[in-house]
Amino acid sequence: MRAYDARAEVETAEGVFRLSSRSLREAMPGDRVYVSVQRRNGGQRRAVVEHVIERAVSAIVGTFEPAGPLGAIRPLDTRIHQDFFVLPEDDSPARLGVNPGDIVAARIVEYPTRVESGVVTIERRIGDANEPSLGIECIMARYGLVDGYPEVAEREAASLVADIEDALQDPLRRDIRDRFLFTIDPVDARDFDDAISVERTERGGWLLSVHIADVSHYVDWGSSIDLEARRRSTSVYLADRVLPMLPECLCNDICSLRPCEDRLAFTVDMELDARGRVYAYEAYPSVIRSRARLSYDEADALLAGEDVELRAEMCDECVSFADLRAALRSADALAVARREIRRKRGAIDFDTPEIHALLDEQGFPQALVTRERTAATSLVEESMLLANECVAEFLADRDLTTAYRVHEDPSPDSLAAAVKTLTELGALEGGLAAGILVGEPQAIATAVTNAASTPFAPLVNALLLRAQQRAVYKPANEGHYALGARAYCHFTSPIRRYPDLLVHRVLKQALAKRELGKREMKQRAERLTGTGSQALDEVCAQLCRHASECERTADAAAKASQKVKVAQYYGVRIGERDTGTISWISDMGAFVRLDATGVEGLVRIGSLGHEWWAYDELRLALTGESTGTVISLGQRVVVEIASVNVLRGHLDLKLIHVSPALH
Repeated sequence: MRAYDARAEVETAEGVFRLSSRSLREAMPGDRVYVSVQRRNGGQRRAVVEHVIERAVSAIVGTFEPAGPLGAIRPLDTRIHQDFFVLPEDDSPARLGVNPGDIVAARIVEYPTRVESGVVTIERRIGDANEPSLGIECIMARYGLVDGYPEVAEREAASLVADIEDALQDPLRRDIRDRFLFTIDPVDARDFDDAISVERTERGGWLLSVHIADVSHYVDWGSSIDLEARRRSTSVYLADRVLPMLPECLCNDICSLRPCEDRLAFTVDMELDARGRVYAYEAYPSVIRSRARLSYDEADALLAGEDVELRAEMCDECVSFADLRAALRSADALAVARREIRRKRGAIDFDTPEIHALLDEQGFPQALVTRERTAATSLVEESMLLANECVAEFLADRDLTTAYRVHEDPSPDSLAAAVKTLTELGALEGGLAAGILVGEPQAIATAVTNAASTPFAPLVNALLLRAQQRAVYKPANEGHYALGARAYCHFTSPIRRYPDLLVHRVLKQALAKRELGKREMKQRAERLTGTGSQALDEVCAQLCRHASECERTADAAAKASQKVKVAQYYGVRIGERDTGTISWISDMGAFVRLDATGVEGLVRIGSLGHEWWAYDELRLALTGESTGTVISLGQRVVVEIASVNVLRGHLDLKLIHVSPALH
């Protein structure tokens, strides 16, 4: 079961169904549940939880308040609708010095039922509401995330050395330090795990090379670092900190492809024709030396031909801005060609802008920015996508077990529901509806493209994106629907994703088979993928499931942390007014995307006045019963910042003025 701030869904073999707050009963986010599916007026099917099969939540974070002889804890996670109680005989509040209003982490002792409340015991006092980092601490506690790294793994990492010359004794590793390659990353990046080099060929095509930090050289299968990386499975990027998958001395030093320093890498050379089609590729371990580090802004400035002072880190003896500009323009031209190839094969690019808070040294938000796709981000993205595809194709063609990235076709019911709403609202051309209903990726991609720059763009993106399955990791290749790729894997970020590290190990082992003897192969296999019952082949399915779960947790925590900082940002702006556009309607009210920052806030139905407001789920509209006023998608509004709840990351708005409905 999946739960969200405003809604809950249950995923079944027959598709994904909505759950009302009443039909949730005693279920909580992530639980495995038994449901019955019922048809409502209008033919739409809804699910009702009959009973919980397996619990996913074992602890909660909430606000403590006395309740007579009991202690009451109200979860900060709005997806959990039940309060929990601390029994009178439990001394944990007194023992931990918990005061009324404090935020605490509590372990569930008894789960709620339809007739009884849940019982918890407090395990940790997190803090009081005045502490500036409390919101992030609460998110970490809610999702079971920890800062810091185990001492044994830290010691193991501290003993590692770069050993470039020793590594070059490996017959598989090539010395390509003479190549002109560079990194492009966000200005605040701390680890640099990918670099590219590109040049035009005599045939009018390109030689593109992607170079990825060779983490597998330093992290042996079953080592302390490896076991901790498996447990974490991914780095978590919160608004005010990073919780890394690997110890800092690895991700920020030995494995970081810093400019002007020799580093071990895994390289994929790809030869493409003048239309951007791959006709040859080769992967191998390498030694590289990055010539320059650019931020995305600097790369975009060079591509635009702007005469600006760049702060790029460069190796002066080898590099000029003219060299960089020429390489970037070649990579940009290749990216354009690759996007066209992906478009023709049905790849879907949803427009999902992300809001990020820029923080001061104390962690308070000073500004909110929207990270959008640019020429620089696109050329890096296309390079990484292509390297991932080539590696996946190599592994899949040999039927090798590893962590493939799999995206299944969307469910017909989810697509039908989206098409019904979009057609009713006039946001979808009739000719595309039939293609979307049968899951044609070209039809979905065309609908997204056609909606761009129209008031319906957020709606089309939201509904069609929600109709998609979530990509997961699996031990065998099953293709990637949204990318239109026959085979796909994650190869390009082994510093921050464990599945990438698995792919590196299997690829390295496969390459060694054609070069090395049996004895050497056995030794390498033990270091790369283990032996016996704990070998990768035996545990890969389990590792893939765990990685998929950790990815969902990391994504949810990252988004929640940004919402906390957004609420902090607007907490000092109560009473200010802004213009915006209604981006979504639910039975809670109208969500408004503010013009100034792109942030979404909620105008609650209860704040709209005393009249009854009818919610039309199909047309996504609210209609006032007395006045006949319609509030629907795309309307322009003036709103006032009404209130915030920092710990829950909520922004509530008051509607001041609304323009006439669009339809």
